[in-house]
Amino acid sequence: MTKIYHADLWGSREDKYRYLQEHDVTTVEWTEIFPQSPFYLFCPQNTDLLTEYNSGWKITEIMPVHVYGFKSHRDHYAIDFDANALKHRIDELVKISILDDPIYSSKHNLGSWDYKSASQALSKQKDYLENLDLCAYRPFDNRPMFYSSLIMDRIRPALKRHLFKKNNFCLVCSRQISHLEYKHFFVSDLVPNDCLISNITKESNHNFPLYLYPDTANQQGNLFVEKSPNLSSDFITAIREKLSYIPTPEAIFYYIYAIFHSPTYRQRYAEFLKIDFPRVPLTSNDKLFKDLGAKGQELVDLHLMKSNKLNNLITKIGGDGDNAVTEVTYKPKEQRVYINKTRYFEGIAPDVWEFKIGGYQVLSKWLKDRNKAKRTLSFDELLHYQKVVVALKKTMELMEEIDQLIPSFPIE
Repeated sequence: MTKIYHADLWGSREDKYRYLQEHDVTTVEWTEIFPQSPFYLFCPQNTDLLTEYNSGWKITEIMPVHVYGFKSHRDHYAIDFDANALKHRIDELVKISILDDPIYSSKHNLGSWDYKSASQALSKQKDYLENLDLCAYRPFDNRPMFYSSLIMDRIRPALKRHLFKKNNFCLVCSRQISHLEYKHFFVSDLVPNDCLISNITKESNHNFPLYLYPDTANQQGNLFVEKSPNLSSDFITAIREKLSYIPTPEAIFYYIYAIFHSPTYRQRYAEFLKIDFPRVPLTSNDKLFKDLGAKGQELVDLHLMKSNKLNNLITKIGGDGDNAVTEVTYKPKEQRVYINKTRYFEGIAPDVWEFKIGGYQVLSKWLKDRNKAKRTLSFDELLHYQKVVVALKKTMELMEEIDQLIPSFPIE
């Protein structure tokens, strides 16, 4: 019978060379491992916790319809900070005779894209501006986009059907990650970009809409004409057996969102979260289900920027000069984030400044993107950033409260 062994070697390159010179296959301290289906990983795993983790419901088994975020392949053209600038750009594409304009492509850095065909097709649409809307571009960073397959390469039709200008929201997560810690959970009520929670290809986000809308564009709405929950019949049966009733789709979503924000859940199942879609443990304790759901709803409201708590600002804006973002510097002792040499936000604790969603350090990423774009922050942007600080601080508090509610893992 074939046996498989594993060994790790950590240290500097020089230490590794020295070790390899002094050892061979017979003197290395090997550990026998037992790879299991379906991944057959050639590394040690805690099989006791794996059995426990696998007893939960994989999110794809709960919410079967899911899709990657959209890719425009020309974000600089299809997405903007300023809705008016984007509208002007599209109007220019449609209404100005650009077919003979030799500088249009270079002016907008369009490369080999066939913008002329897009111009001709859009000029035939009387309502082409209906494609303008906000998208979820990065955490807490919604930006105007022109959401059309004539402008973008991969709009993901399912996203357009279920989320574009719809009364809906979706769970955002990654199937696998490259980082050591899984922090790749978020929520959006807008169409999500594929790099919403990470710009690493392996970590592209999958989006699970809570409700599904009929495909009226292709006249395939005869099976149902109203939105329907994106919840599998098997899962509905399972949760009814656990709780003796069927909760609302929103209640289920909030419970799941709370579980995914438990620090203990993330730490306990860290090695499994890195390799496949997350799993959800169900409880038969109705009070625990509802208490966790309440915390999950608070998180969703914070992350969608709809919570009244966001109005209780904990930061101040100080310093002289304008609000141009020219350099981003954090000074932990003063708890200040400078956006240029003199202007700053004050009252941002180090743990809030360092808080990550997915692969992004949220507060740093938001400012650095605007630094790159050479933006001067408006009043609304200054206020928004201060509200994001509140959202992150409250998120950290709620995560600890969620852990306090859960008596132990596995959840009973």
